[in-house]
Amino acid sequence: MKEHTMSELTFHVPGMTCGHCEAAVKGEVTKVSGVASVGVDLGTKIVTVTGDALDSTAIVAAIDEAGFEVVG
Repeated sequence: MKEHTMSELTFHVPGMTCGHCEAAVKGEVTKVSGVASVGVDLGTKIVTVTGDALDSTAIVAAIDEAGFEVVG
């Protein structure tokens, strides 16, 4: 059985201000292939994505689809 190594990516999304923002971002990013979990910290405005063979371009596009911009 092949062992999977999970990777983790973080994104700075300063436009997130509330629970609705968090839910919108999580909802879109969860649809991206390979994503296992999505964490949102509204205090630091950081989205942490964990998964297998993550595609950062697809994740940024999903955050954009949720109505937010990744900075940096």
